[in-house]
Amino acid sequence: MSEHPNVARLRGGYEAFGKGDFAALDDLFAEDIRWTIPGRSQLSGTFEGRQAVYNMFGRLFEVTEGSFRVEPRKIFADDTDAVVVATSTAHRGQTSLEVLVAHVCRLRDGRIVEFQEASTDQQAMDDLIG
Repeated sequence: MSEHPNVARLRGGYEAFGKGDFAALDDLFAEDIRWTIPGRSQLSGTFEGRQAVYNMFGRLFEVTEGSFRVEPRKIFADDTDAVVVATSTAHRGQTSLEVLVAHVCRLRDGRIVEFQEASTDQQAMDDLIG
């Protein structure tokens, strides 16, 4: 059974995120993307539009001293939906984090239009980000 093309696109997106390659992310994120981060940290909430998401990424890297990483473990996708199981790691000062997360995406024409995250330890995420 061959891999769905959106699996490869998402894998490439995680690689681009890791490199800070926003030009590559422009090809994956719809202009009107809606990105929701759960919890009670300073970055929790819903971000509307590609630029708002990129600004949030900038704040995330600032808060985590440039250490935030996401390593996909499994990627499942079809034409309209995707789920990525990943490990997120980061540190802030002497505090470090490694947590399993799920990213649930809605897709349109191969682009992410909606992104939601769920963490196995939301309190640890909130504590690290502040």
